[in-house]
Amino acid sequence: MNDQGKQPAASASSSNWRDLRPRLISAAVLIVVAATAIGAGGVVYGALIILTMVGLASEMANLFGLSVKSWRGVLYLGWALCAGIVAYAGRWTEILAFPMSAFVFGPPLWIGTAAIVAAGTALLWLRLGTETGIWSVVFAIAVVVSSDSSAYMVGRLIGGPKLAPKISPGKTRSGAVGGLLGALLAGLVVATLAQKNGDISIQSVLVRSAIWSCMLGVAAQAGDLLESAVKRRRGVKDSGTLLPGHGGLLDRFDALLVVAPLAALISLAARPGAGFWTVGLGDLVTAFRQLVGQ
Repeated sequence: MNDQGKQPAASASSSNWRDLRPRLISAAVLIVVAATAIGAGGVVYGALIILTMVGLASEMANLFGLSVKSWRGVLYLGWALCAGIVAYAGRWTEILAFPMSAFVFGPPLWIGTAAIVAAGTALLWLRLGTETGIWSVVFAIAVVVSSDSSAYMVGRLIGGPKLAPKISPGKTRSGAVGGLLGALLAGLVVATLAQKNGDISIQSVLVRSAIWSCMLGVAAQAGDLLESAVKRRRGVKDSGTLLPGHGGLLDRFDALLVVAPLAALISLAARPGAGFWTVGLGDLVTAFRQLVGQ
């Protein structure tokens, strides 16, 4: 009786960790590919982002019943491809034409296109359009990865009350707190490594980067929950099978779809040569006044 009573707990514990190995292997491959592209910049980085945008569009189409083998499906993928090419060319003001015109695919895919184009454009802008290109992308990705990994580990080690059981039964409140702390730590580390002599003290940089890290951490978890809600509504567990242990590209990059555009918006208020994580209230006010003045 006692042995039988213990077996389900052991089985549950094993189930909680059985996907750890494929997750780690997939994560290692992603890190190598991403680091190579981010470091190389230019056409290598641009090609990776554009291909990812097309991959995300493919999963989005399948999620809402649009076959990528149909003419409408091919057109939908072409929408993401062309948007990525235009963004890579630095024609930032023309990007809006793609999400605005995507209404022809229906509301769900229209919103999906807007999210994919916004994230892809943001990642291209952060690397190719800012003076702190590499560090800007590294900061955003580090926050997302650390938030996700910390939430996963803490949630399984501590457990406890569910965060949003009707949306994602596997997520816990302890995991959410762990994810937020992970995002904070990652942001502080990157900000410290990226710090250089300037008109902003290291103390101010750390305080501001801590604030932005937490905000991006919250955005990351919101993006994760939003994608989980869409999958639950569509009755699927994963958006794809490309990444063992993670599912599809949407499953892996759902948080980045929200974090990247937010980071890009913040970067518009950054001082010349400074990263977006150094933006303070005064910088935001100045940027707003300039925008209104135009």
